[in-house]
Amino acid sequence: TASPQLQAQTYDLPQGVIHTLLIPHANLVTIAQSPGLTTVNEFAQELTAKAVLNGGFFDPKNQLSTSYIIQNGKITADPEDNPRLVNNPDLVSYLPMILNRSEFRRYQCGVNIHYDIVRRAQPIPIGCNLVDALGGGPQLLPELTSISEGFTAYQGDKLIRDAIGINQPNARTAIASTPGGDLLWIIVTQKNPLGGLSLEELATFCRNLGVKKALNLDGGSSTSLYWQGNSYYGQVSKEGEKIIRPIKSVLVLAKN
Repeated sequence: TASPQLQAQTYDLPQGVIHTLLIPHANLVTIAQSPGLTTVNEFAQELTAKAVLNGGFFDPKNQLSTSYIIQNGKITADPEDNPRLVNNPDLVSYLPMILNRSEFRRYQCGVNIHYDIVRRAQPIPIGCNLVDALGGGPQLLPELTSISEGFTAYQGDKLIRDAIGINQPNARTAIASTPGGDLLWIIVTQKNPLGGLSLEELATFCRNLGVKKALNLDGGSSTSLYWQGNSYYGQVSKEGEKIIRPIKSVLVLAKN
């Protein structure tokens, strides 16, 4: 049986520091979003949370989500309601993929909570209700799905679309599920403005930890984690300062 204890670990790499938080599946992880934009620290204080992880993608210009969010069985953020996304002529051919990106889900299956990472079009398992979902993408494991989710596109060998700097080192955020059904929150923080991990490197890191599914969440300056009274931010400015950026949505581990 999984230990109900949370386990935080730090991995010191040459190009950054990775913080992980293992959350046994007996714990309740929910989703919160802000009408505007809010830092993880502010989310944590407002929700009296034990831990908070930055969540899905959003447009900083209009502060609207570009990821689906479901809370208590209802869609509370719909990217199709974001005009800067659906009316962008450069994105027309990618929209069907963007609207079927991967998401983190919480199901209630009888008396049991079940977490999963699936594409948005994936049906809900029989005997379960979908309670919460937070869109992100691409999946890192079991395989990297950046092309099929519209994050990257190639013409021959040439990369012609790259929405998340897939091959560049950067601050990153991910959520993963272990073979035992526990959750792993992961952030990659930079030691300098050129630090961090590429998505392939992040996928390799997750694979080495033995997780079976992993989902990339909004990274870069959004990367942030609140845990045990401390806030960790992912990006570093040219001056060497941590960049504290307010965000749209978060995953929340409530205090018991």
